[in-house]
Amino acid sequence: METTVIIPPYNKNEEEEKKMILREYRALLRALKQRIKKGDKALIRRAFEIAVDAHKDMRRKSGEPYILHPLAVARIVIEEIGLGVTSTICALLHDVVEDTEITLEDIEREFGSRYAKLIDGLTKISNVVDLKADTTIQAENFRKILLTLADDPRVILIKLGDRLHNMRTLGSMSREKQLKISSETTYIYAPLAHRLGLYEIKSELEDLALKYTQPDVYEEIAHGLNETKRERSRYINEFIKPIKEELQRNELEFDIYGRPKAIHSIWNKMRTKHVTFEEVYDLFAIRIILDTIPDREKEDCWKVYSIITNFYRPSPERLRDWISVPKGNGYEALHTTVMGPGGRWVEVQIRSKRMNEIAEKGLAAHWKYKEGNASPIESKLDSWLHHLRDILNNPDTDTLDFLQDFKLDLFTEEIYVYTPSGEMRVLPKGATALDFAFDIHSELGAKCIGAKVNYRLVPLSHELKSGDQVEVITSSKQKPSEDWLAFVVTAKAKSRVKYYLKEEKREIAEDGKEILQRKLAHMGANMSQQNISELCLHYKKQSPLDLYYAVAVGSIELKDLKEFAVHGDKIQQPHKEVKLDTKHLISEENTKNKPAKGGELIIFGESSDKILYKLAQCCQPIPGDNVFGFITSGEGLKIHRTDCPNAQQLLANYGHRVVKTKWAKNKEISFLSGVRIIGHDDVGVIQKITNIISGELKMNMRSLSIDSKDAVFEGTIMVYVHDREELDLLCHRLGALDGVDKVERLEVGEE
Repeated sequence: METTVIIPPYNKNEEEEKKMILREYRALLRALKQRIKKGDKALIRRAFEIAVDAHKDMRRKSGEPYILHPLAVARIVIEEIGLGVTSTICALLHDVVEDTEITLEDIEREFGSRYAKLIDGLTKISNVVDLKADTTIQAENFRKILLTLADDPRVILIKLGDRLHNMRTLGSMSREKQLKISSETTYIYAPLAHRLGLYEIKSELEDLALKYTQPDVYEEIAHGLNETKRERSRYINEFIKPIKEELQRNELEFDIYGRPKAIHSIWNKMRTKHVTFEEVYDLFAIRIILDTIPDREKEDCWKVYSIITNFYRPSPERLRDWISVPKGNGYEALHTTVMGPGGRWVEVQIRSKRMNEIAEKGLAAHWKYKEGNASPIESKLDSWLHHLRDILNNPDTDTLDFLQDFKLDLFTEEIYVYTPSGEMRVLPKGATALDFAFDIHSELGAKCIGAKVNYRLVPLSHELKSGDQVEVITSSKQKPSEDWLAFVVTAKAKSRVKYYLKEEKREIAEDGKEILQRKLAHMGANMSQQNISELCLHYKKQSPLDLYYAVAVGSIELKDLKEFAVHGDKIQQPHKEVKLDTKHLISEENTKNKPAKGGELIIFGESSDKILYKLAQCCQPIPGDNVFGFITSGEGLKIHRTDCPNAQQLLANYGHRVVKTKWAKNKEISFLSGVRIIGHDDVGVIQKITNIISGELKMNMRSLSIDSKDAVFEGTIMVYVHDREELDLLCHRLGALDGVDKVERLEVGEE
């Protein structure tokens, strides 16, 4: 029987809101029904009442009562991640310590230390002390999340539920917030979901992030999927029919269906393979889920594979056997790509019901299936968490560097290599002999001088392949060098090499510190934090360690110190006159009602009326592109495209430096942009192209480069355009020429 819960009144539509909150709470209890044991219901109700009371005066940006957010997160945690009562209570209370008067001590008093520890892990950092100059609060926050993950993975699972609900309700946020949160999601949360085996959540997070960072791309693909839905369904049914009949004849219990690939996945393929939506051949995958006992899973999956390949010819290089050797995150399945009717490649995924639950609910499903001794999969997960804890507990790990390296570990494909005694180790694709040595033990990596791979001597940088057997060769005289960073790929190896190098640097820096101390004493100043910060600023050094090291090796001139003013025991660097290039200055006052005469952008900035800006070379934005402004430390404001290769990292780690930017309508200024053109080689093709550019469209062309091979030509054209509209028109007109197969905007670095 449902117990009445007391909910404080809200000002607006009080009764309706009260009913809505109770409906959500009852739905939560229904979702949790199978897991509730004696005494649990009272705890859940108490957590709900505390959350309702704590958030009673709070509303989300959409205007709805805030309590609906923790309720929604709790539902995701139960239904989509598969966690239980403890996690549900923590999801209900995940924001109370950070956003309200309730403290961790209050939580511990009410529920005990286990709950308090989990909620502490979920509470974001609001004041991080002693931040290094090149780290950000956001990066430190990620580090804290990952540290807690190593101790109790439920923290990150609840955090992913929180992020998923925030992404689902991102529409009511400002454009800057949408960009920052979406980039953060793609940068760290989606890779984490992937590594923890939550493939459904990973795909949805990526799709939602794309929806806000590149709405045009998202809409185009979503529209394309909708348009081809009927044709896809017809094809899937035709493909499935003979397989279904044969599986039934073999008396196998199964579900079989086709499902479209994620929008982000399709966009990735379009971008990396330079194809249009129509040219992406595998827009969907067929999934076969077997209802079979654990002892027969492997045998039955291969039986299904055999049946499929009786009807359709497989591509041998596209077979993925993750049943014999599961992925590091526990994912098990058999993937094959076969040639279907009408000459179309179709991906088929074969799993058991248990494997499917693990594929959708990742880590949480492992706990459900774990019995007695840890399975090989469980051991893999445990060793990964141990490896994560090892890196994070190194106090000298630079947070932003670590995140960049760690991200690579999350998404890369895996290879399986063996020690001389036959023990299997899982490493990311591209790992070297040195990565293997560090994976075994940090000290082994530090002393490694080479390796024997399959009994053959190889250098440290030798790239390993699945199935290799590796023996590490060491020397007591060996020590890590900076060159190693160029070829190690794992986060563990990179962080340990950087640690050893920093130790060496620290020893040298001690001499520099003493020299600087004597110089400051001579000036009548001391080695205070304020004075060191002033010197770091003057010499453009990111940390005191970099400053001391530069002094020790003589790469900075200390004679500059005589220009410093000394006030008491404090020093002050000499003032420099800064001249701004007035051609690039835009006044907000001047741009409110008319286009800016001095530039191409309208900048809405609160800090200053006049802003120095540059267009970023990494993405070369032009008017009409979705853009954002980013405040750099030395070059004023830089304008980047939202699909810039660097956008994710900038927005995720330095969101506070983002400025809302908007193009002014100015047709007087031209921008250099480029297109790639591919087609059948023909006499006069260059003349046709130049006629359109210079003759018909009256565009100024900087360069044209055409290369022909085996009757196919490929070229790049660099032209000056006023905006995106003109560039799109150029692509459209060139694409309509006879013999031209494809025209697309040139991405950065391809000129």
